[in-house]
Amino acid sequence: MAKIIPFEGLRPKKEFAEKVATLPYDVVSVAEARQFRKDPYNFYHVTRAEIDLSENVDVHSQLVYDTAEENLDEMVDKKILVQDKDPYYYIYELTMDGRSQTGLVCGSSIDDYEKGIIKKHEFTRPEKELDRINHIKTTHAQTGIVFLAYNDQEGVQQIIDKWKANHEPEYDFISSDGVHHRFWVITDYSKVASITRLFDEEVPATYIADGHHRAASAAKVCQEMKDNDMSISGDESFNYFITCIFPASQLQIMDYNRVVKDLNHLSPDEFIKALQDDFEVESLDKVQYKPQHEHEFGMYLNHAWYKLTAKQGSFTNDPIGVLDVSILQNNVLSKLLNINDPRVDKRVDFVGGIRGLGELEKRVDSKEMAAAFACYPVSIKQLFAIADSGNVMPPKSTWFEPKLRDGLVIYLI
Repeated sequence: MAKIIPFEGLRPKKEFAEKVATLPYDVVSVAEARQFRKDPYNFYHVTRAEIDLSENVDVHSQLVYDTAEENLDEMVDKKILVQDKDPYYYIYELTMDGRSQTGLVCGSSIDDYEKGIIKKHEFTRPEKELDRINHIKTTHAQTGIVFLAYNDQEGVQQIIDKWKANHEPEYDFISSDGVHHRFWVITDYSKVASITRLFDEEVPATYIADGHHRAASAAKVCQEMKDNDMSISGDESFNYFITCIFPASQLQIMDYNRVVKDLNHLSPDEFIKALQDDFEVESLDKVQYKPQHEHEFGMYLNHAWYKLTAKQGSFTNDPIGVLDVSILQNNVLSKLLNINDPRVDKRVDFVGGIRGLGELEKRVDSKEMAAAFACYPVSIKQLFAIADSGNVMPPKSTWFEPKLRDGLVIYLI
């Protein structure tokens, strides 16, 4: 069963929350983050501390992590951030385009992560892990929330819904991208204890929706501290990592699309002909095509859109093979373009569905990329099934919106 704990969160004062909150460090570029360099409240000074240094500085240098630590300490010294005096759970509601999702912010057990009670569906990349490991070790803080999902649990939901109905939110603001953020602090110890018990007795597993690298990094920091004989009781703060756990029924996965740099020496006509072995190919000229069903794809090539429909027999029906991202990987990227490991191959890039089909056209029309592929999104049911089976999806298979904000609550170790 899932073990979670309340914790003494480091949080912005109420009047600073909107100013502090930022998108996760890994969904913005350095250039985007640098736009906030002169804003002393913005949390990119901690999560993307390279914005305060020369553009020539290696973003993975120790200087960047030291700067992050200094900036975090400064925000505490100036009382922009203040630590709660007691351990609490936190409720985080996000509303985008009229759809709301409400999660529980807590500490999740690293033992659960190691034992598979917290289930994964992606591999991680060592260099991305190392970046967050160094960030955590230097700042002594987990600044990015790992986004978890779980099968709905009525008892937990009743406590959360009742608390929301009877208490004013601590934070309540609309971010620049139109997402409405509301945040409550559960200060009633009996409610805190009830939530802990319900997870321990009624929740057999949670699932990483977003944040595999943050989770893996926290686990490796924990192991290093254990190796250095820093664990005495097993309940030290480094044995947990900050998560926000959402009921599956409230979540929506968006498409995660692909762009490729070249056609592997094929002309556009040769490429389209080769595609016809595994797909029905329909020319749509200038009409954008966003897939409406599983096993359909939109392709943008040579200033024109095409609808691709995977032919029966061109894919397997196992939990991995049936995914559209697998079909695209196996029958296009690997088979035709010789892109066999998209985690490391520089000839392929990934575009979150939130950016729209226009971003795919832009990347191709600029000649930065040769072709773009729009995918039908993976479902929550598929994600859970793959994680339960112990398998992993192809990289960059899921894109969740809205994004949790960094800086609203920080977990200190």
